[in-house]
Amino acid sequence: MTEPQQQTKKSTLSTSLGSNPTIEKVIPDNVVWIDDAFYIKKTRFGLYTSVLREPYGANFITGATEDGVVQITRWHLKCLQDGTLDDYTYVTSVTMGVKL
Repeated sequence: MTEPQQQTKKSTLSTSLGSNPTIEKVIPDNVVWIDDAFYIKKTRFGLYTSVLREPYGANFITGATEDGVVQITRWHLKCLQDGTLDDYTYVTSVTMGVKL
């Protein structure tokens, strides 16, 4: 008896953003685009979020430091471009047995 093969989907920018991404409605004219692909904005909670140029205004990665968000955004976009993101990541499904 052979084991069924799992269908694996390659990660894309669309799957990285999720089914309902946050989109910036207003992007200031004076933002500095990093690698001509994204800019970093400070949130009202003191965190940093990368905002993509394509799709325009999509919030991407959020983190505690500006440098950390720049580094992981560059890494994530490079892995998507190279098709290697799935070599480093996986999705788990967790359910909690808690009734509210």
